[in-house]
Amino acid sequence: MVIAWYHTGMSAPAAVDWSAIDSVFLDMDGTLLDLAFDNWFWQDLVPSRYAELHGIGVEESRAHLAPKFESASGTIDWYCIEYWTRELKLDIGALKRAAGGEVRFLPGAEEFLGRLRDAGKRLVLVTNAHPETLAIKDERVAVSRHFDASYSAHPFHAPKEHPDFWKRLREKERFLPSRTLLVDDSLAVLECARGAGLAWLRAIRRPDSRQPPKDTKDFAAVDRVLDLL
Repeated sequence: MVIAWYHTGMSAPAAVDWSAIDSVFLDMDGTLLDLAFDNWFWQDLVPSRYAELHGIGVEESRAHLAPKFESASGTIDWYCIEYWTRELKLDIGALKRAAGGEVRFLPGAEEFLGRLRDAGKRLVLVTNAHPETLAIKDERVAVSRHFDASYSAHPFHAPKEHPDFWKRLREKERFLPSRTLLVDDSLAVLECARGAGLAWLRAIRRPDSRQPPKDTKDFAAVDRVLDLL
């Protein structure tokens, strides 16, 4: 199968020479799955439950939580269910499982995965999501079934924003950085992957279907993964 990119209003630099790529590394939340779920979960559901626990208003709850979230940003703790369960005295895993029916693929993501599979590319899921979070989302949309391999950052003890993640991934997954494409909605992750030598990097402008496109700075970008084909 030959995959060709087509014009969708994206700038030419976002085009991909698929003949030059063997492995495709894909982020999960905000790249394949709609980040609307995670934003709603952390910005609305968790503050609401925290407010109920402490007998305060939701806005006061958000004010209490904001510095906690800020201090964990960019660390492995930010993605850790156990950490937030301890920190907030809320069963985050149970809350996610109860809300799992709201998990959705972004438009075109499943078609993209199927077409790459048909083209013989090696598909690798690389996510900061905690293994339990991945399992919960798999229960809902079976995202892992599309992949040859799936890696959570947690066993590597470093998030994708940290060089150690990419060093440790190389010990588990054999790939040529010069022939590997990474697609992610996090500019910090893409920047770190660039430092690790990955030659093909693409950002997602619409990680949350409810929000307008975001600025991806100097990274070539598409609104959705299907636009890369």
